[in-house]
Amino acid sequence: MIQKIKNKILNGFQIQKKDAMRLINTDLEKLSTASNELRQHFCGNAFDICAIINGKNGRCSEDCKFCTQSVHYKVFIEEYPLLDCKSLLKDAIYNFDKGILRYFVVTSGKKLVEDELESVCNSYSEIRKNSDIFLCASHGLLSLEQLLKLKNVGVQKYHNNLETSRRNFPNICTTHTYEDKIITIKAAQKAGLEVCSCGIIGLGETMEDCIDMALDIRDLGVKSVPVNILSSIPETPYGKLTVLTANEVRKTVAIFHFILPEAAIRLAGGRNLIADKGRSRFLSGTNAAISGDMLTTSGIIIDDDMKMIKELKFDMKML
Repeated sequence: MIQKIKNKILNGFQIQKKDAMRLINTDLEKLSTASNELRQHFCGNAFDICAIINGKNGRCSEDCKFCTQSVHYKVFIEEYPLLDCKSLLKDAIYNFDKGILRYFVVTSGKKLVEDELESVCNSYSEIRKNSDIFLCASHGLLSLEQLLKLKNVGVQKYHNNLETSRRNFPNICTTHTYEDKIITIKAAQKAGLEVCSCGIIGLGETMEDCIDMALDIRDLGVKSVPVNILSSIPETPYGKLTVLTANEVRKTVAIFHFILPEAAIRLAGGRNLIADKGRSRFLSGTNAAISGDMLTTSGIIIDDDMKMIKELKFDMKML
């Protein structure tokens, strides 16, 4: 069955939900091998690597149950306002010199206010003048007008995670909606920005939820798909959830590549929870990663990632 579905995809067929659901209980090794073959067919040996900086930390009004930055939960974290241009420019150049292809500035909060947006736009403009790194932004539920400002200063991609399925979303957040996410993604695309979107696995969702999210991402035409693994923080509502096993993560990303064969399936936050730091996932269809530290958790050292990517014989290039 795995081979039959894989061959249909190779011939241009888009699998539907029923096909993806049939893959859940298949042999993991065979599924991973087929997923990797799809990756090689559609994406070659390209490996897309990016880095993020936590551009503004804490005091977020939203109640996402997984997040340490929410004011709704008593998590002790360092809080600071939007980083200045000098700090962002220095970090962007550092990452570019390390071989990073894409640079994300991520900020806490539902969205940036106007003076913050003007400040970060000035920073993006300076980075573009001083570096060839590809610029990405993640600043919440911005309007079309605000997204056009980002586009005009050289931002090329906008990040806005769906987080989970439409069905499961109300269980993890009540201060904004799944539809708010969709509206922002479509506005970013209308502004001429590429979009990066997926979510977090390990939020107590079912595999069906993961599949539904991936299908929505496909319907939106998104080609950069960051897969985060929940890192349970005790003071958050999801602090007692069991961390996913390595094989559960491996199966999820393999099925994602059946649904999104042309996409960059990007291992993101929580990769450090996996013993091999994602190596086996990179042989199961995953062909992108976020390197360095995440937002409020540690990540993988860039030099270590570069060494692993070379050992796996990937070619560093943007997808």
